[in-house]
Amino acid sequence: MNTAGTIDRPLTHDPKKQAPMKPSTSEPTGSVIPDFTSTGANASRQNRTREMQLIPEALARAHMQDRRRDAERERQAARLVIARRMQRRAERASLRARRALAMAVMQ
Repeated sequence: MNTAGTIDRPLTHDPKKQAPMKPSTSEPTGSVIPDFTSTGANASRQNRTREMQLIPEALARAHMQDRRRDAERERQAARLVIARRMQRRAERASLRARRALAMAVMQ
């Protein structure tokens, strides 16, 4: 006896090579869903494959976004340090000017 395969042991595991499911001839018409097609399964498998191919790209995009955010934070911190340094310099210049004015008034 030469069998093509059973449900438990199919001839192939590739869904494209398997025979499409047909309604049983012994059941009355309309009692089962007509002609099962595997396009839904294939489409979801195709989408899943596409999504998996895009994972490294999404990871790279997220990594670059993190690096951009870090660089912006570093630039902001550097600007803050420069601003504080300039503020201290201006305060020292202001104190020197006050002292010079006080010395000029005293004499």
